[in-house]
Amino acid sequence: MIWIYRLFFPAVWIAFLAYWRIKASNTKKTQRLESASSGILRLLIILIAIILLTTNWIPLPWLYRPVWRAGFWPFWLGAAVTVGGLLFAVWAREHLGRNWSSQVTIKQDHELITTGPYAVVRHPIYTGILTGFLGLAIALSDVRGFVVFILFFVMFWAKLSKEEQWMRSQFGETYAKYVHRTAALVPYLF
Repeated sequence: MIWIYRLFFPAVWIAFLAYWRIKASNTKKTQRLESASSGILRLLIILIAIILLTTNWIPLPWLYRPVWRAGFWPFWLGAAVTVGGLLFAVWAREHLGRNWSSQVTIKQDHELITTGPYAVVRHPIYTGILTGFLGLAIALSDVRGFVVFILFFVMFWAKLSKEEQWMRSQFGETYAKYVHRTAALVPYLF
């Protein structure tokens, strides 16, 4: 049973990333692409997160301080939140179709998608992935899990700010109305 606790989250995230990689091959051609420096900064944040989540040797003891006692309930609650969040991201990715990109882009014949999960929040992929990291933090039960969640929140907020700017320039008043009626990340809140 102990092996489930060690392997569950890596298996879930690896499956999610494998799906993401496979789906990345069938997208529309890029018309406008963000600078390489933005992508490099995001990669650096991802590497920091991986180090935080996979090692116990970082000489900052507060990172490993428990937020609550680890155990059966935090683990399985975190597992359910993670799986639910990642499935929401997959639904959003499927709904977005060939308009998707890992970078901030405008695609040729770019469409504004406002249905399905995009009727709930403007950035459901980010919402789903952040929910996945929140679940991981709940299961880990220590500070470093929440540090990783915050790192990804900041990274996604910066990315979505640029995306929103580009969507406004691409879709004008239509996008402004969409922003007015749909929250960015958390339904009905923000």
